[in-house]
Amino acid sequence: MALKDIIEVPALADVHVHFREPGFSYKETILSGCMAAAAGGYTAVCPMPNLSPAPDCPENLEKELELIRRDALIDVRPYATITLGRKGLEVVDVKALKGNCVAFSDDGSGVQDEDVMRKAMKLIAEQDCILAAHCEDNSLLHGGYIHDGEYARLHGHRGICSQSEWGQIERDLALAEECGCAYHVCHISTKESVDLIRRAKARGVDVTCETAPHYLVLCQDDLQEDGRFKMNPPLRTAADRDALLEGIQDGTIDMIATDHAPHSAEEKSKGLEGSAMGITGLETAFPVLYTHLVLKGVISLEKLVDLMSTAPRKRFRLPEADRDRAFFEVGEPYVIDSSAFFSRGHSTPFDGWEVYGRCVETVYKGKTIFKI
Repeated sequence: MALKDIIEVPALADVHVHFREPGFSYKETILSGCMAAAAGGYTAVCPMPNLSPAPDCPENLEKELELIRRDALIDVRPYATITLGRKGLEVVDVKALKGNCVAFSDDGSGVQDEDVMRKAMKLIAEQDCILAAHCEDNSLLHGGYIHDGEYARLHGHRGICSQSEWGQIERDLALAEECGCAYHVCHISTKESVDLIRRAKARGVDVTCETAPHYLVLCQDDLQEDGRFKMNPPLRTAADRDALLEGIQDGTIDMIATDHAPHSAEEKSKGLEGSAMGITGLETAFPVLYTHLVLKGVISLEKLVDLMSTAPRKRFRLPEADRDRAFFEVGEPYVIDSSAFFSRGHSTPFDGWEVYGRCVETVYKGKTIFKI
């Protein structure tokens, strides 16, 4: 491998992953998730709290922290929940949890009650913490599982409308402005979401947001009758994808997170309707984005590094990547082979894609933790 074909960048950081422990270790573990992260060039990750037990009190959070202390190979900073049991009814004791979590989220479900969200934002603002919201209005879902668009209509699927996402973002932006809360929007997927966040930033709301690689390079036109194309939020229209690309170009979208969400092969084998929502992403994110955004001139390499390393570390107060580096082979293409993933989840829409940017080495705190 020629040295000139390798680029060195600050190691990546992902503020939205699912490592499934405690409670669902058959899908992923702290160890396997860290191995996948290292193989993708990441040295800092923030696992979401849809776990069993949910980290909604110090005792439950400690169960996750014990596993992290035992098995983590990189910097793993967990979220605590916004509400008890992620049920959306009663806000957690923010002060008691804040010292051991990176932020607060009920990821996997939106907080439906406006008064509950207002109370949460006030308490989280008082403690100088971040609220990271999965925005989804349950009253608009109607059993949908892919985007409510042309593909759904042509193939007889139940759709998820865009308003189920952007409507709750609109509500939350007003609440964040009212409460002075540091607000982060998870995995945005619609053009309306981009526009709402752009306008909120212009008027001074303390808001950041993320999108994921699959929303930037895929849309409903790419759907197949296969569970590896099913995630939440769903792949939307080409117009939505283009708005997201514009959002990363103009700075409306602050960072790219994978929403790495592994499931068992059985759970992902039941087509679009029956499969679990979520795909693996840590081992494919950089090469897919380098190939389809950087090499195609959509954004620069420097911008991609900001989106995947600098910006998430800054917003979520993660350590800077001073001694953490990632090395990627960009001179020769390779084919993504999900069967070779370190993750326990092997479901990805990028399986079989030819891409540039294979991670060949990851250095954490000055020590090589992954190398091929």
